Amino acid sequence: MKARIRSAVLALTAVSTAVAVGACGAGGGSDSAEGDAPVIGVLLPDATTARWETRDKPLLEKEIKERCRDCTIEQANAKGDVAMQQEQMNSMITKGVDAILLVAVDGRSLAASVRKAVEADVPVIAYDRLAEGPISGHVSFDGEEVGRLQGTALLKAMGDEVPGAQIVMMNGDPIDPNAVLFKKGALSVLTGKVRIGKEYDTLQWRTESANLNMSAAISALGVDNIQGVYAANDGLAAGSIAALRANKVDPVPPVTGQDAELRAVQRIVDGEQYMTVYKPFEPEAAAGAAMAVAAARGENLERVGKDEATTRGGRRVPAVMLTPVSVTVGNIKDTLVKDGVYTIRQICTPELAAACAAAGLT
Repeated sequence: MKARIRSAVLALTAVSTAVAVGACGAGGGSDSAEGDAPVIGVLLPDATTARWETRDKPLLEKEIKERCRDCTIEQANAKGDVAMQQEQMNSMITKGVDAILLVAVDGRSLAASVRKAVEADVPVIAYDRLAEGPISGHVSFDGEEVGRLQGTALLKAMGDEVPGAQIVMMNGDPIDPNAVLFKKGALSVLTGKVRIGKEYDTLQWRTESANLNMSAAISALGVDNIQGVYAANDGLAAGSIAALRANKVDPVPPVTGQDAELRAVQRIVDGEQYMTVYKPFEPEAAAGAAMAVAAARGENLERVGKDEATTRGGRRVPAVMLTPVSVTVGNIKDTLVKDGVYTIRQICTPELAAACAAAGLT
């Protein structure tokens, strides 16, 4: 597991170095084809999921600046609003940015905006989520593998309850292509091994919606008839766990998650959440920055994207596909702490002192 993370980081370091050297050799600096410093647009989807503003935004800015000191970065967050993101795309096209790094709120609805950008000679890189339209490249993690990790962990956590266990599935937003992949991967592991008592799609990945849906599932199935919860990310896990607690479900059944949010890691230490999926933010941001800079400079993206992604229209585009990592209480130190995502002090608040000691973190 640790080797996979190291391999991803080393590979991306090599890629980033190659891109930087190639750019200097080709252009003698960081100027775009027109002789001006490149402008890169970064469009984030929402403020509901903590990672976008707290992790991706600062990391992308840092990684882009390391590769292109003179680059200007235009950032915007659509706050879950498709129309707002379309307007943000149009604004960046009008401003004449040289490339756009896009995390689409709704990949299908943004297809027309992507086409408009490409018609204006602005390449679009789909970051984390595969967008529709003529994108030039893609950077993400293997979404089906995320779901497989979640499903496998849930089966392991339920132990003697399998087979015949009944679970609730709290899926992500169905307009997010990644949510579809997570669900597909999870079902490839869970189908035939558990009963799905209730299943919900969660628009905009809202924690409050997961809370309400879990309360409805408890009312329908009964407090003693839920042996596990598949939650597609940590926000949905938080909402589900809060509902289980409020309805006096004790003990709380195993709950999955994703994104390795700090509060989720603390819930794992405290035994409330069983696992999360860690998608190393720095390698993803490094790959996204390298591809965006290369696109802004008009360089061949295959030098950065050694993998391939297939769009809904069947086009194959250069991609960087990274490997996600399953995190449970037993490997927090060897993954999140080792990689510098969180310190022991951040995780182990005074309220978690005993739990952290029991987990071997202190």
